[in-house]
Amino acid sequence: MTETHATPASTAPVFPPGRYGRRRTPGRRRRLLTTLLVIAVLMALTAVSFRLYRQYGDPAYDAQVITYGEITDQQVVVNFRVNLPAGGSAVCALRARDHAGAEVAREEIPVTAADGQRSVTVRHTLATSARPFIGEVVRCRPAV
Repeated sequence: MTETHATPASTAPVFPPGRYGRRRTPGRRRRLLTTLLVIAVLMALTAVSFRLYRQYGDPAYDAQVITYGEITDQQVVVNFRVNLPAGGSAVCALRARDHAGAEVAREEIPVTAADGQRSVTVRHTLATSARPFIGEVVRCRPAV
């Protein structure tokens, strides 16, 4: 003859109180570990963002295209303004693209500000390999 119980047996063991030491609360260590891991990831991301900002995001070398025009099959004239530190110099990368977006010219132009001057306006004729649609300044960086 077999017995059937109305309530199923618990799978967790039951220990007598006061014996075997103090039981740990489940999940407490995981929460602490997760918090420490999140803090470490945030610190690493902050360090990477500061390094990339110093390397690529220097606002002292900001360029703005004023106009581009005089477009022919061999050239485009780009007028642009560069903000520099007073008396500083930079190298600006210019490019021209056609209607499809393909690059038809690229050139690096040195730009130098006079003593005390923080902004330089430059007019440059960019020679192209095909008829351009647009002339633009890709970026400016400090001259080495």
